[in-house]
Amino acid sequence: MSNIKPLHDRVVIKRMEEEKLSAGGIVIPDSATEKPIKGEVVAVGTGKVLDNGQVRAPQVKVGDKVLFGKYSGTEVKLDGVELLVVKEDDLFAILGWSRVAPTHFSSE
Repeated sequence: MSNIKPLHDRVVIKRMEEEKLSAGGIVIPDSATEKPIKGEVVAVGTGKVLDNGQVRAPQVKVGDKVLFGKYSGTEVKLDGVELLVVKEDDLFAILGWSRVAPTHFSSE
């Protein structure tokens, strides 16, 4: 794949293939499956430019597995590889993310 550097708060994602087998073991044809809504980050921009001119660093990094909206972003094809360019704000979650959780929570 060629080098690609997204601008500002854009993120380039390679979609992850979905399971082609149902829970009951039935093969699902491509015509009946929707495009995956999860993928791997392959490139990240420099961050979002805020109203005050400061730049907020991206929260994702290359290699992160992420969830995004079904209709998010713009599809591009580079060197035969289909990619998706989205704004970081259009990402829903980072999969497999593990930060040490607080040991206590207040219910008040």
